Amino acid sequence: MSVEKQTLENLRQEYSAEKLTVKDVTKDPIKQFGHWLKEAMEAGVIEPNAMTLATTSIDRKPSARIVLLKGYEERGFMFYTNYLSAKGKEMAKNPVVALVFHWAELGRQVRIEGTVEKLSKEESERYFQSRPIKSQLGAIASPQSQVIENMDEIEKIWSETEARYDNKSIPKPAFWGGYLVKPQVIEFWQGRPSRLHDRIVYKKADKKTWKIVRLAP
Repeated sequence: MSVEKQTLENLRQEYSAEKLTVKDVTKDPIKQFGHWLKEAMEAGVIEPNAMTLATTSIDRKPSARIVLLKGYEERGFMFYTNYLSAKGKEMAKNPVVALVFHWAELGRQVRIEGTVEKLSKEESERYFQSRPIKSQLGAIASPQSQVIENMDEIEKIWSETEARYDNKSIPKPAFWGGYLVKPQVIEFWQGRPSRLHDRIVYKKADKKTWKIVRLAP
């Protein structure tokens, strides 16, 4: 059953959160992000580290998918994936990306624009070894984004991989690792009544400082 167009047009969420002003936020957007992420976790948001990663191909075709944030610090935001996946290939050709966090329970979004680069082999190895064994096996067994006949094919490879590394340390595959998104723009969006949403944006001024502005909703 399809959803009626009129029903979709009438779907609305009225926001009632406190105002967000320039005076409310810290001078450092990474610290501000940390405050909001902590509040999302405390509010019981499901997978608060889930974020949309948007990339573009060399012929300017955009694509987006949900990935999980696995770390953040002054350098930027970190996640891990298969280098040979569709997103890995797109980032290799065009390292300009965008991230979006949506915490519906708090009526908040965080939008990030920047450039992406691979994390060091040591950082990727350290994270890989911290993952559950089944996740390690899955990273090796799945030729991510490639066409397959059916799931039986993957399950067979997974079983063979599990048997090969039975009671053995599993090495990080060369085609898998981490990425660092180095932000140039970070926007904090707070939903407000009457669609008069608060939008506070940090723009990188130089290596150490950020310019903070407000945008119209």
